[in-house]
Amino acid sequence: MPSNAAARSRRCPLCGKPRDETYKPFCSRGCRDRDLNRWFDEGYRVPVDHAPDGGLDGDRFEDE
Repeated sequence: MPSNAAARSRRCPLCGKPRDETYKPFCSRGCRDRDLNRWFDEGYRVPVDHAPDGGLDGDRFEDE
């Protein structure tokens, strides 16, 4: 018998319906396309740490 975590992983991450192997991990083309549109509209963002000088941390080039 599958564990609760395994059962949840077989559900669409957007609506929770059982996933369809054709649109894995989503349940339908609609949910797949909604997820893609969130990426295009910058609905998903990766957090970035800013350095004290306002630039991105790690993007500084220094002469060695």
